[in-house]
Amino acid sequence: MPRFDAVRIAPDGPLVNVTIAAGEIRSIEPAGTEPPETVRMLLPALVDLHTHLRDPGHTEAEDLVSGTAAAAAGGYSDVFAMANTSPPTDRVARVADLLRRAPHRTTRIHPVSAVTIDLDGRRLVDVPALAAAGVRIFSDDGRCVTDPVFVRAMLEASRDLGVVLAQHAQDPATVGPGVINARVASRAGAAPWPPAGEERIIDRDLAIAADTGGHLHICHVSTARSVELIRQAKRSGISVTCEVTPHHLVLDDEVALRAGAALKVNPPLRSADDTTALRDALIDGTIDIVATDHAPHPAATKARGWAGSAFGLTGLETALAVVAEVLRSPQSDEVDWERLVEVLSLVPARIGGIGHHAGRPVRVGEPANLCLVETGTRAPIRIDGHRSRSRNSPFDGWAARERVVCTVVDGRVVRPS
Repeated sequence: MPRFDAVRIAPDGPLVNVTIAAGEIRSIEPAGTEPPETVRMLLPALVDLHTHLRDPGHTEAEDLVSGTAAAAAGGYSDVFAMANTSPPTDRVARVADLLRRAPHRTTRIHPVSAVTIDLDGRRLVDVPALAAAGVRIFSDDGRCVTDPVFVRAMLEASRDLGVVLAQHAQDPATVGPGVINARVASRAGAAPWPPAGEERIIDRDLAIAADTGGHLHICHVSTARSVELIRQAKRSGISVTCEVTPHHLVLDDEVALRAGAALKVNPPLRSADDTTALRDALIDGTIDIVATDHAPHPAATKARGWAGSAFGLTGLETALAVVAEVLRSPQSDEVDWERLVEVLSLVPARIGGIGHHAGRPVRVGEPANLCLVETGTRAPIRIDGHRSRSRNSPFDGWAARERVVCTVVDGRVVRPS
């Protein structure tokens, strides 16, 4: 029976002892002890709406066991597995296979379905059958759904079936072979990726969402203009949510220019002004959630220069520390834990349709899906100790002031300290 002594469940709250039994929180009692030097926060476990587990097809980078271990190490009870595997998750049988092979007694996996069969952009999947099989999120992530006919069909299905279209906003006609933000491309000697390639798709899809009443979710927003389009759409009552990655919140194109293709990511890291706009939008609520876009790759595939290297960075094991830093007040030096829980747990669980068991408050009678965080120290992140099979993290050596020490899923400790 797990028990957590002398923890806080609110930043300014008292120290309490929390007891878990039969998969739920059974009691929360005063601790009656002096405050420890290191503060421990007991939070709802995290939920990632955007994880690449690479299984099947690319298990040299990640598999279901290593991916869920990485998620548990990062404080996640639930991850949504993107469909761009080989073969892709584009039919009911493949959803069932993924769920059958998912490791038990650890982080839960929720399959995301492709929007188009084989991710080919030409044939729509059987949305009603997949929704009946429990799929909540549909996305061709890694590729944009460029055909507005399919966008409309998915948003109409969203309205009628309660599912979500998660769009990878990338106009291929605008982006072409781009690999780095256009502003610094000539200095990198690499093909430019104009911000308009993202913004044009967002603008188009917001108009379709307004017309259909469906739920549009925009993946990995990266530009100030994208943020402003979404802000105006929300003010107009359009049903739109969006996400930002941890790396887009704290890294910019100048960092990418210095680091080289190790920081090649899709969409690319943008200007410092864009990064500031993303942070501001996360704080003011325009951006709904932080999603990792955990994209593991073997080292060799990230060492082929700007043109040849794979897109993507890992994120599951570093997200909480990065987001905590973004949400730290420069005046008080305190983390906005309430907002952190919203963007990493409560709201992604709600968007993903799992709010009945995940992203729940820490109180008696609630499911015991929890994340214990030690805060107030400063220690460098060491990716050599990560559970992921891949090491393509931009945060090796990054001084973190928060770290996950324990994750609980369904009342079971899955990541002991």
